[in-house]
Amino acid sequence: MWKPFEFDRAEVCRNTPQIRKTDHLFLDIPSLEEELVKHIDTTSVAGSWSQNAIQASKAWLKEGLKPRCITRDLKWGVPVPHEDYKDKVFYVWFDAPIGYISITSCYTSDWEQWWKNPDNVELYQFMGKDNVPFHTIMFRSCLIGTGENWTKMKTISVTEYLNYEAGKFSKSKGVGVFDTEFTWTDLQAKLKSELLANLGNFINRVLSFIAKPSGIGYGSNVPDAPNAESHSLTKALAEKVGNHVEQYVEAMEKVKLKQGLKTAMSISSEGNSYLQASQFWKLYKEDPASCAVVMRTSVGLVYILATLLEPFMPSISVEVVKQLNFPGEIPLSLSDENGDIDRARRPWEIVPSGHKIGIPKPLFKELKDEEVIFFREKFAGSQADRKVKADEADETKVADQLKKMKLSDARKQKASKSASQGKSGEAAKL
Repeated sequence: MWKPFEFDRAEVCRNTPQIRKTDHLFLDIPSLEEELVKHIDTTSVAGSWSQNAIQASKAWLKEGLKPRCITRDLKWGVPVPHEDYKDKVFYVWFDAPIGYISITSCYTSDWEQWWKNPDNVELYQFMGKDNVPFHTIMFRSCLIGTGENWTKMKTISVTEYLNYEAGKFSKSKGVGVFDTEFTWTDLQAKLKSELLANLGNFINRVLSFIAKPSGIGYGSNVPDAPNAESHSLTKALAEKVGNHVEQYVEAMEKVKLKQGLKTAMSISSEGNSYLQASQFWKLYKEDPASCAVVMRTSVGLVYILATLLEPFMPSISVEVVKQLNFPGEIPLSLSDENGDIDRARRPWEIVPSGHKIGIPKPLFKELKDEEVIFFREKFAGSQADRKVKADEADETKVADQLKKMKLSDARKQKASKSASQGKSGEAAKL
């Protein structure tokens, strides 16, 4: 029968845990509950907190706020700067958020312009849902408790637990490929349908056609497109693109990253539909002026896509900009103040006529079935399991090499023996 305080042995050291009396410091969160609840209710709306962030915070509030221990009896950590607690360290989730401020102060003496300037600074934070209450409740309580005018978190973006092939991701155990649910077959399908057939297809069709020699293309020079706004198909596209860009900016401002990415990919889909509807390959001979409008508008969309996708696929954006032959950083900032969003409604104006593009190349490649099997096997199990497999594979490889060496030596010895016998026979005849 199980008895109170009866423990098994510790997994690491294999010793039996002991109960000891010790003093600790606690954060008196309950005394700040009224102001804290007010802050959370107001900021969660103004900052468009993700639903899981609100739920995680409200769960602590619903249980009733309790004093939280902020010290630990450990050797590793930040020492408590108090004589009575010099043998203790701070609890990591009390100490770590304070590090945001102290690290900034190490970087610049003007740190207060960031951390004590709530009227002019907006603080965004990104984390897994396990860590939400430490930021929305514990750290916020610390800042409120000082009575000083700190910059407090406005917006928080929170990820769910990550699942890998019906199991759970574990960084410590080395399981997974660091979406909420990851499977290799899903990656394969999305790579084919969304990246290859949609985004990659659109960008490559546009740039490859412009890069074709004069007579069948534009010799890599972006064509002029006068009166593009009077082209009905192009005008309809531009209106859709402008709306999508507005939606993208709104989503990103609210840290709705998945929605932002989906909106960006919608522009690529619109671009593919635009190309098909225009039948540009026929227009090139039958209506060159309209074809030029379609191509210059489309290359503008390519530029917009490179900008919108930079937060999600930075290396792909860099490659697209390279293929467009634009040096340096992507200059389209998508700022209302600069009129960039309005400019997105006139995509034919984004890339100047006469601009010479670079060399088009496919941006993505297909993930084959055998590769899916290989990667699933490679990242299956724990890191320790994979090391054992790797060691076994190395041992097998070494054994095979030794076997080959022995066979090779045996063949050499046999050949040498045969040669010697042959010479002896010849000598006997002589």
